[in-house]
Amino acid sequence: MSETTSSPLPSADRPDIAVRLRDALLGASFTADGLLDLLGAPAYAALARSETVPALRATRGDTPLETLVRLFLLQQPVPHARVADVLPVDACLEAGWLTRTGGDEVAATVDVRPYGGPGGEDWFIVSDLGCAVGGAGGIGSHDEGVVLGVGGASTTLAGITVRTPVASALDLGTGSGIQALHAAQHATRVTATDLNPRALHITALTLALSGAPAADLRQGSLFEPVRDGETFDLIVSNPPFVISPGARLTYRDGGMAGDDLCRSLVQEAGERLNEGGFAQFLANWQHVEGEDWQDRLRSWLPRGCDAWIVQREVQDITQYAELWLRDAGDHRGDPAEYQARYDAWLDEFEARKVKAVGFGWITLRRTGAAEPTLTVEEWPHPVEQPLGDTVRAHFERLDYLRSHDDAALLAAHFKLAGEVVQEQVGLPGAEDPEHVVLRQHRGMRRATKVDTVGAGFAGVCDGTLSAGRILDAIAQLMGEDPVVLRDRTPAQIRLLVEQGFLDPA
Repeated sequence: MSETTSSPLPSADRPDIAVRLRDALLGASFTADGLLDLLGAPAYAALARSETVPALRATRGDTPLETLVRLFLLQQPVPHARVADVLPVDACLEAGWLTRTGGDEVAATVDVRPYGGPGGEDWFIVSDLGCAVGGAGGIGSHDEGVVLGVGGASTTLAGITVRTPVASALDLGTGSGIQALHAAQHATRVTATDLNPRALHITALTLALSGAPAADLRQGSLFEPVRDGETFDLIVSNPPFVISPGARLTYRDGGMAGDDLCRSLVQEAGERLNEGGFAQFLANWQHVEGEDWQDRLRSWLPRGCDAWIVQREVQDITQYAELWLRDAGDHRGDPAEYQARYDAWLDEFEARKVKAVGFGWITLRRTGAAEPTLTVEEWPHPVEQPLGDTVRAHFERLDYLRSHDDAALLAAHFKLAGEVVQEQVGLPGAEDPEHVVLRQHRGMRRATKVDTVGAGFAGVCDGTLSAGRILDAIAQLMGEDPVVLRDRTPAQIRLLVEQGFLDPA
């Protein structure tokens, strides 16, 4: 069902009705778990792909939960009397959550989607009708001000965000409010901004319907709504990072040339962070002919911040253009118009000598260190979400390594991280492996090659002996000079600590 952004939204000034609506939704088990039980896994997964037929088939009865699914998720008109058995229907009509349609039926004015919080909370994400899920599935909306619900990018950012208690958090480009909702669970004060006033209105609805505290909502682009001198302990943003010709769709197109929006966001974040504060973004970046993509990203980084950048995916310019043309539903329209838009994307990329586009995560942490640490890497492999604790631990290990020279490392005690296994790689039947691989089964699920000394060292680390004592014992077993071994091994220990295979005891 397609709607324009001129359609009215529920009142954001009636929190009393939002509370009553929430109670009714929970009472009917209109939750993530309730939906899974009602629809079954295939129909539930199909909804996430914007496919509604399986859910329509599963909700042909007249239970309260089936009524709510047809009303708020499938956006079907439902008889007034049937809705009145489940919801405070007159109050919802008055506040604008529902509207009367032809005959004696009512329909939802917004999509309301159950969303399970990380602690088992029952939340509800509000979005424009027909726009609950964005991304490659294609919402098919050309409406500039449309507000999408939760997609894969939203949940990725929520999962990698560091969730330590903080005084202040900023959600830049809040959209439907999912990042603000997460932040409200561990931040005393949440500020949410968006260029689109409709998004701010919908964020207020998401927070109210989810039973979360209201946020400080401000309209404007990027850091424009942030006051001079105002700083935060946490900044998160799933910005309109799509690199496109023009700024046709506010929810995804940044409106700046190339990847300038993501660059500006990263460069300006440093001065907005308190000491020790984190800024975490999703971003796209250009792979330009004759330029190292890692050098491009290093040039974005602000002074006074450690940084960890992970490239998760790279698409050539044709794949990238097709992905986002389909996102807007252009492939379903006039073929000639589709071809013209496709040409325009390729013209723009060729003019900038862009050969591919990278996607990934950027995390900054404000530090007082004299020499901040910058890590830029490619990791397209599966990871285990949520990764917030993994991200926080990464920066804690950077602090540890910065404060320990090689002599201090050798005097320190280490423990092998949980769920690390050793794999020996070589030809079948060979006496000795060609190389040894340590592999994590949690977090980033990294794998790294080590030599015999590194494997033996990691296997013995249980916190009881110092690194130097362990190396002396290995040297005696292998008949090596312990001084030489102590001299060449700290670099390998540093790598194993930095990548999370070893933890300081």
